[in-house]
Amino acid sequence: MELLVAALFMAWSGVSADHPDATFEQMVQASLDSKNAIVQQTQPAATPNGNPEDPLKPAVKLDPQKDAPAVKGIYATAHSAGGSRMNTLLKLMDDTELNAMVIDVKDDWGYITYDTGNPALLAMETTQKIIPDVGKLMSTLSEHDVYPIARIVVFKDTLLAKKRPDLSFLNADGSVWGNSKNPPDSFVNPYKKEVWDYNIEVAKEAVKAGFKEIQFDYVRFPEGFEKRADSLKYDKDDRTRIDAVAEFVKYAHEQLAPLGARVSVDIFGYAASVPAAEGIGQDFQKISQNVDVICPMIYPSHYSTGWFGSKVPDAAPYATIDGATKDTHKKLEPLQELKPVVRPWIQDFTATWVPGHIRYGKQQIEEQIRALKDNGVEEFLLWNAVNTYTPDVDY
Repeated sequence: MELLVAALFMAWSGVSADHPDATFEQMVQASLDSKNAIVQQTQPAATPNGNPEDPLKPAVKLDPQKDAPAVKGIYATAHSAGGSRMNTLLKLMDDTELNAMVIDVKDDWGYITYDTGNPALLAMETTQKIIPDVGKLMSTLSEHDVYPIARIVVFKDTLLAKKRPDLSFLNADGSVWGNSKNPPDSFVNPYKKEVWDYNIEVAKEAVKAGFKEIQFDYVRFPEGFEKRADSLKYDKDDRTRIDAVAEFVKYAHEQLAPLGARVSVDIFGYAASVPAAEGIGQDFQKISQNVDVICPMIYPSHYSTGWFGSKVPDAAPYATIDGATKDTHKKLEPLQELKPVVRPWIQDFTATWVPGHIRYGKQQIEEQIRALKDNGVEEFLLWNAVNTYTPDVDY
């Protein structure tokens, strides 16, 4: 249990991140304090609509794209998608079994990355035209048989938080709260339906542009929120944080499925191995039952000493992915017909900040893929923050 709680602290208290970014090489692992990890299971709050036994459980869930391909994809920043690096990524698609790209449509700072033409979104002054011609991009992806997925970073939104402090979390002096990163990230409030509708409007524009799937990231409260929930000023109601987040996911699926778009959500890989995390408002099952695809981030570098029997999980890619995938299946089994497609994020980067790390290359990536296949998982996404992917991998 001590190991479990310590690992939870690493995942949810701010010394980790949803996806590793370029600044991680400057990080060192913080000491793990199990007393600071607050993990609890909660019961769903009653809502006017929905299943009376579980108001967050959909009555029925139909996949709007039953003919979608088995996705083997990569992450592409908007700068890559709109610039010369796209030629390299397309060649990778053409030369391998990779067939999909997850492209930033609303990025980690909160910028909408192309001109949607939507007056309401343009009026928010949150658009930065990084992708110069989204129509041309979508045509190019189609020509190369690339399945397009729009990544939308939801509640981590420094830009909107600064423009609309009433939608964010405020310190006692009235300033917008930010985390410990440099520069700090700010979040917007998952209790606010205006925030929901803003992000769903971005998603609808992405569907109009031709994206087949909407992948929501940072679907949670800030890391370590349980330690500041009572000191920050923000709007809230009687729902638990878990219910507020899960209701957003349910609402988003209800809005987007009629348009023919799949909905996927990125979620901490740890969440499949532990009880629900009220602190950040993530419950693996409650989120999964309302999406078409669940994308657990099971990077070996995210797991601390002892996980899945490894002293350094980063140095044991097969064992770590094997254990994480088994936990994912076990967690989702109770959902039965509501179980989504499992499409994990795996590691195509070297985690130099992890003591005892190994360099990741062809062998390490193939070991991760083999572990997935050995557990019946055929889909995956590769993360590399700067979109430089390992050559000659057998996918």
